[in-house]
Amino acid sequence: MNFKELLEFLRQLDQNNSKEWMDRHRRTYHQLRDSFIQWLDGLDTRLAQIDPEYYPTPGKAGINRINNNLMFHPNKPVYKDHFGAGLDKAPKTADFYIQIGIRESLLAGGLWRPDPNRLRSVRDAIDYDGDAFLKILNKPSFKKVFGNLYDDQKLTTSPKGFSKDHPHIDLIRNKTFAVVHPLTEEIILRPDFDEYIIAVYREMLPFRRFLNKAITV
Repeated sequence: MNFKELLEFLRQLDQNNSKEWMDRHRRTYHQLRDSFIQWLDGLDTRLAQIDPEYYPTPGKAGINRINNNLMFHPNKPVYKDHFGAGLDKAPKTADFYIQIGIRESLLAGGLWRPDPNRLRSVRDAIDYDGDAFLKILNKPSFKKVFGNLYDDQKLTTSPKGFSKDHPHIDLIRNKTFAVVHPLTEEIILRPDFDEYIIAVYREMLPFRRFLNKAITV
């Protein structure tokens, strides 16, 4: 995958964000998209080799549409400024997300504002064994790669059924349980970028496994 060409295409698209421009450059877009899918296929194979619980996700199944959904977000540009994809996409679980873009590139995983039932399951898991979850979050190498949980919506009070004095109430109040590792263009263009991604994936595994166990038990 030639990420330099991909980023240059995204910069040009960002400056000319219209269907007319995309129609004139659709052949280039499809070539880059096909290359990105092939790259995802290779990554999918490698991740399946290191993770016995991995859910095979071909590139075509993982890649996101480049079109913004203007029906719900009419003020957004026609096209996104990035290529994004989810891997290890077992239905309704915490997948592994890759985004390569001109404003924000990242590796992420976890649960983004899960539905009430799954959110309750995660909170129950923290109630049952929050020390194990904290051990994952506070591991020095994990902190170095991801920092803290992604800062998103959080209850100001305690959820129903949980005391405000619960030892893990700060965690339980979260509505999103996800972590993010930012990527620079320098990292993306490194010859060992695939190895870099695999290392981040490995570091994230215990976190995602805790969440997936919580919502599948």
